[in-house]
Amino acid sequence: MLRLILIGIVLVSLTACNSLFTPNTQLVQKAIAIQLKQTQQQLSQKLDLDFQGFEINRLSITERQPLMVQNLQTYHLQGSYDLIFQLPKKHLQQSQKPFDIYLQRQKQGKTWRLLLKDANSQDTNPVWRSYLIE
Repeated sequence: MLRLILIGIVLVSLTACNSLFTPNTQLVQKAIAIQLKQTQQQLSQKLDLDFQGFEINRLSITERQPLMVQNLQTYHLQGSYDLIFQLPKKHLQQSQKPFDIYLQRQKQGKTWRLLLKDANSQDTNPVWRSYLIE
C-alpha cells in the first residue's frame, strides 16, 4: 500500500515538473502579442492608421506538439483567441482568430523565444527568426 502511494506521489511530481517546462497560456499570449505588434506597425505605415493597441482574450490552446529545432526543445502550438484592436474612435473585434506558433525554450531554461519561419526559406530546411519573449 505504501509503495502505491509513493508511486502516485512520484507520478504527480513528474507531471507537475513537466508542466513547468511547457508553454502556458500567458507565454503564448505574449508570443502572439509580438506577432501582432509587428503586423500592427506594418499596417499603420501602409494604411496610415492610428492603432492605439490591442487586447487578447479567451486564448485556447488546442494542439501542443514537442519537437527539436536547432538542438533545442521547441513546441508547435495551435489554437484560437479573441482579438480587439483599439482605434481612436472605435474598437474592431475578431472572434476565434486562429494561431499557429513555435516557442523554443533556451538552453539555460530561463527564457523562451518565439520562432518564425522566414518566408523565403524552404520547408525541408527552414530558416528561423527568433524573438525573445519577456
